[in-house]
Amino acid sequence: MTKTGQPTGTRRKGSQTRADIQQAALSLFTERGYDATSMREIAEQLGITKAALYYHFDSKEAIILSLFQDNMRALDDLLEWAADQPITPDLRAEFLGRWIALSAGQGLRTMRFAAANHAALRAVMPARQGGPLERIGRAAQLLLGPDAPLTDHLRMRMALLSVHNAVLAAQGTDATDDDILALATQAATLLISDLSPAPRLPRPE
Repeated sequence: MTKTGQPTGTRRKGSQTRADIQQAALSLFTERGYDATSMREIAEQLGITKAALYYHFDSKEAIILSLFQDNMRALDDLLEWAADQPITPDLRAEFLGRWIALSAGQGLRTMRFAAANHAALRAVMPARQGGPLERIGRAAQLLLGPDAPLTDHLRMRMALLSVHNAVLAAQGTDATDDDILALATQAATLLISDLSPAPRLPRPE
């Protein structure tokens, strides 16, 4: 039996192996530090050969980049869905729930890694590539409409940053992932509870 619970000798599908590598690497990077973790240790954690690891990722940098690219694609899919909806208070609440749900599991582990490894993250992320903050700005525009006051935009952006802020606040504590997500949901809900009324007309074509 490997450390991820996979029976020894059982062949994983390629997509599952990739996901397992991401999960194992995130855990090691967060526990030991990015620089202190080697590709060999990631392979050993999974009970696979270095050749199998390098088949999917040629470096630690490639693993981290893949994690953030996966997260950004998920956010882009959510933004694409929201762009087709009429602007209503219900849309804001549903979007926020889906946004926070994307932070559960691997998304939250990625944020924990980012909070603990700023220097490594800056070195890995490509320049001029829109990141979470750019998508938060787009989300606020979609959820509020063009005429919303600046204070509403700031409140919406703060709500969308609630998981990130909860992760930072939880550093050095015994807070669990469930604690972080519950606090983030509560804070985000309060922030958007009394925004200016949203137009209820469908978006123009």
